[in-house]
Amino acid sequence: MTATAVLTARALLLDMDGTLVNSDASVERVWRRWADRNGLDGDEVMKVVHGRQGYASMALLLPGRPMEQNHADNARMLAEETADTEGVVQVPGAHDFLTSLKGLPHALVTSADIALSTARMAAAGLEQPDVRVTAESVDASKPDPEGFLKGAAELGVAPADCVVFEDSGAGIAAGRAAGMRVVGIGPRAAFHAPDVVVRDLTRVRVDPDPDGTIRLHITP
Repeated sequence: MTATAVLTARALLLDMDGTLVNSDASVERVWRRWADRNGLDGDEVMKVVHGRQGYASMALLLPGRPMEQNHADNARMLAEETADTEGVVQVPGAHDFLTSLKGLPHALVTSADIALSTARMAAAGLEQPDVRVTAESVDASKPDPEGFLKGAAELGVAPADCVVFEDSGAGIAAGRAAGMRVVGIGPRAAFHAPDVVVRDLTRVRVDPDPDGTIRLHITP
């Protein structure tokens, strides 16, 4: 019998891609085209891009290229990704999980911009949280903790009282750097040592206490 872990929090901070939304098909199409245009190996590019803003991935993949070029390229990539929602679906359990959070402090913290996050959440049939921290909200990409710290601040909750849900190495590192506990979602997460890993969101049950504590019952 698999043991159920219990984490407590005052607020939850949720990544989008790979955590609530499976957008891998779109990400692969767009980034492999970018790799071809820049003479890079697509498989190597895909090892880098998850979780980061596009310009930050480009800076790692093409060191020495002017950052203004990365930002211009990133804007084009965001437009391509926003237009390409074929195959974008919810991660199993995401709809019910978000429904269970109604009335509880939670925020979306994503490396996508407003347009892309809106398009992908809509394509997956998911309602966006009221509080959203997007690419426009921060100066630094994950793995910098800025986005998660901003999400905690907007919810009025101390970082130590937040639990992050993430799938990528960059996102897990950002959550840890923010001083938060991290629930890893899916197979990518297992390589980056979050506090606990689950297959998908069907493995998480939310149980709020009257005092505002959120109890997360997690079955790996």
